[in-house]
Amino acid sequence: MTDIHIRRAGRAGRITLNRPKALNALTWEMCLEIEAALDSWRDDPAIALIVIDAAGDRAFCAGGDIAVMYETARAGDYDYGRRFWRDEYRMNAKLAEYPKPIVSFLQGFTMGGGVGVGCHAAHRVVGDTSRIAMPECGIGLVPDVGGSWLLARAPGHTGEYLGVTGARMGPGDAIFAGFADHYLPEAAWPARIAALEESGLAAAVTDHALPAPGAPLAAMQDDIDRAFAAATLGDLARWLVREEGDVADSLRAALARNAPLSMACALELIRRQRAAPDIRAALGNEFRFTYRAAEKADFIEGIRAAIIDKDRSPRWQHAGPEAVTVAEVAAMLMPLGDAALTWEERT
Repeated sequence: MTDIHIRRAGRAGRITLNRPKALNALTWEMCLEIEAALDSWRDDPAIALIVIDAAGDRAFCAGGDIAVMYETARAGDYDYGRRFWRDEYRMNAKLAEYPKPIVSFLQGFTMGGGVGVGCHAAHRVVGDTSRIAMPECGIGLVPDVGGSWLLARAPGHTGEYLGVTGARMGPGDAIFAGFADHYLPEAAWPARIAALEESGLAAAVTDHALPAPGAPLAAMQDDIDRAFAAATLGDLARWLVREEGDVADSLRAALARNAPLSMACALELIRRQRAAPDIRAALGNEFRFTYRAAEKADFIEGIRAAIIDKDRSPRWQHAGPEAVTVAEVAAMLMPLGDAALTWEERT
């Protein structure tokens, strides 16, 4: 059994993530195989569209397989992670820019690296089990894989809220925030995929989508927008001292839980992405942080607490949100010079 199943089926190129016991966590090799498939089908007249789905019912893809990043960085090898991200981000850009329709089916957890595979498709299908999130601040990273590009385009300041808290979106919220397009009960997915294969037309899904479920985020919009009138993470923390309500409570919990430097940088990054001209510029901005993450930020400690020791008690560099300075945020997001993200083929 391979980690990813790539094949042709009728008029469709099919990509199925195939690590259900690992919640289809994305490996470096899987990124390269997805990219190779996209390249091979780009100019193939027999392939009209691409379908991306995943085995199992618990997750489309719960994130990147980051254990090797931990081991290499602990040994002082920061280059492994940097090369992984270079290749992954190039694959993310190709998905977003692909000239043929891509249809993704996002059951269960779609988080982090899974967002990078599934949420840049032209037609993103969610069902009742779908739970989409960018929880990177909880492990000392920032929303990446083009996730900050999506967050920057969510209504109002919803993107800042989702990026700082890592809150999970159900199907209605995912459509409201711009991470998905179509709601379809999961029992109907096999028949719709078969129709895509036969017809080669995205209408096999789009014409059968049902009205989206309710979006709790929409009802929270005014409170979210008031909260993120704050200029910095420290300003947000000070504003929360006198605020009550569900949004304030969720933000207080996130600020107590997640890496302060990551949250401060995520807030700034998402705001910068609103001026990014395209997803490649946005990925380049994300790479400024991830390039430095293992050496300068809390990434290694975040993985240790969440994945390795699983004690859920990370010891972050900063005592709290107000301890992060504007200069530290600027240093993490400053240009990389010769190390900047470029778009050459496999590294």
